[in-house]
Amino acid sequence: MKAMTPAALGFRMPAEWEPQEAVWLSWPHKRATWPGHFRPIPKKFAEIVATISRFEKVRVNCAAALLPRAKRLCAQAGADLTRIAFFDHPTDDTWCRDHGPIFVKRQKTGEVALTDWDYNAWGGKYLPFDRDNAIPSHIARALGLRRFARKMILEGGSIDVNGAGLLLTTEACLLNPNRNPALSRAEIEQALREMLGVQTILWLGDGIVGDDTDGHVDDLSRFFSADGIVTAVERNKRDVNFPVLAENLARLRDMRAPSGRKFRIAELPMPAPLYCEGVRLPASYANFLVINGAVLVPSFRQPRRDAEARDVLGACFPGREIVPIDCVELVWGLGTLHCISQQQPASSLS
Repeated sequence: MKAMTPAALGFRMPAEWEPQEAVWLSWPHKRATWPGHFRPIPKKFAEIVATISRFEKVRVNCAAALLPRAKRLCAQAGADLTRIAFFDHPTDDTWCRDHGPIFVKRQKTGEVALTDWDYNAWGGKYLPFDRDNAIPSHIARALGLRRFARKMILEGGSIDVNGAGLLLTTEACLLNPNRNPALSRAEIEQALREMLGVQTILWLGDGIVGDDTDGHVDDLSRFFSADGIVTAVERNKRDVNFPVLAENLARLRDMRAPSGRKFRIAELPMPAPLYCEGVRLPASYANFLVINGAVLVPSFRQPRRDAEARDVLGACFPGREIVPIDCVELVWGLGTLHCISQQQPASSLS
């Protein structure tokens, strides 16, 4: 008998702004991710853990050997240690958005389960990745959650949902032959529908320069409501990101919700270009993280643009505290707040 899919059982992937049980992180340890610049990263993670713990629980994948220092740094950062749980889940790297599970929730009962997709480190770019690929199964066992596995490469940063049937992604990533060369676009869309309970897939084009994920949508465009999308725009026509982001904005303006209405679109500025040792970094304010009662927003030591980004996101998420997090050091690893995190939705019993 063919196993029923999450969608057939009434599960769906909630929007990020829906109530959360916890945020998952994977403790940093791979120095090659920040070559020559790793020293400040564990302390930065501790700051992020402390910030999230003001609002909700934090759950951290952390090999036992790393645990004493991780706990010490979190305590020094002022974290609420009663809201933090460490799990002896060794990882290869720190990008929990991509190697962690994608959680789903059952409409009728409030049951939270997880979907476990294959992970290949963005097309086999970084070896090894077998411990990262095992993280969803470890979390399922640790929490006693139902697990739905799918033999398809999918990273959490490559998709964004509105919780009401729509999923936003990019052709550059999901259709890249280094992910699922044997699957057609239609087959990929069907897998997303079956596993995440969405109905409509909305496709953008390319990603920003410096993004080694081949165009993750969480550096480009994100839902802020069922009919609202906030999208990164580059105002400098000479910047290499200008044509890419202009095309994605045009696509968004042409898209329609299932009702036939246009989406409400909020334009989010791009930071001025950031470089590390001559390499352009994928700095983007779109890599924000929504948590209970707050939005954590990357900042890049650019007072005017940082403030403008906070204002835009504050208007998108009224009633939530807008919390800036300096990500100049973090983005040396080619990702920021959304990339390192994965939210676990609250069950009906939470």
